[in-house]
Amino acid sequence: MKNHKLILISILLIAVVSACSAGHSDQAQTDIPQATVTPTEEPMAVRVNGTGITIVEFQNEQLRLQDANTVLNEGLSESEQMDLVLSELVGQVLLAQGAAQEGYSVDGGDLQAHIDGLIADVGGSDQFMNWLQTNHYDEMGFRATLSRQLAAAWMRDKITAAVPTTATQVHARQILVSDRATADSIYQQLQAGTDFATLAATYDPTTSGDLGWFPRDYLYQQAVEDAAFSLSAGQYSAVIETDYGYHIVQVIERSDTQPLSTDALHMLQERALQDWLDARWAASTIDVLI
Repeated sequence: MKNHKLILISILLIAVVSACSAGHSDQAQTDIPQATVTPTEEPMAVRVNGTGITIVEFQNEQLRLQDANTVLNEGLSESEQMDLVLSELVGQVLLAQGAAQEGYSVDGGDLQAHIDGLIADVGGSDQFMNWLQTNHYDEMGFRATLSRQLAAAWMRDKITAAVPTTATQVHARQILVSDRATADSIYQQLQAGTDFATLAATYDPTTSGDLGWFPRDYLYQQAVEDAAFSLSAGQYSAVIETDYGYHIVQVIERSDTQPLSTDALHMLQERALQDWLDARWAASTIDVLI
């Protein structure tokens, strides 16, 4: 999610109101039937628990994604782009709605701080206006987008901050080879009393097969992780076959309160955030209108 900032548009709003007032006399207002001045809602692309995302906003988000894909040289299909934009915008709305339910609202002073910061970052108001145009924003739309993103970021941070920084973990190492015959031979050597660390260093001179500390649901190979968590310190597994090859894993030590590495904590925070979004999505009324 980009850390956008925006410009205050009160002057623009005053100009619009003044122009509208000057364009209608009192007589004209009397002659126009009431029904003709009822505001018409902009066409919506999606509604999330009654909160609308306009077609214009949806299309502009698609344009921003296309620009990013061009820079990153990623060839996403139109349907993939639609899915990504839908997921991003709905996720933002769900998070912002969660923030509101928690009592958070975007403060005008905070918005102004972002305004001032961005104007300074880009080198002035003229450069900011160019930035808006380049990134498919108008001032009012950008203001609304930033307000929603600030609320979503607040809720995201609240969710991730609740993830504990310690967890039950194991410290393990492995011997990984590409063929079964070699793995069986290594296992037989272990059974005969050869030191695991010595063999691990032979097959991986760089790290000696050290996997470090890790919590549940961290390793890419679930079978290796399951084996590690089933062992006591000092024990090693049978040969485990995965897409990567043939593993034998040994647990060096275990702890119920081991501090999480930065990478592991980030992974668990991402999972907590995704779980929250999945639950909110399932419990929400989301009408896709495009």
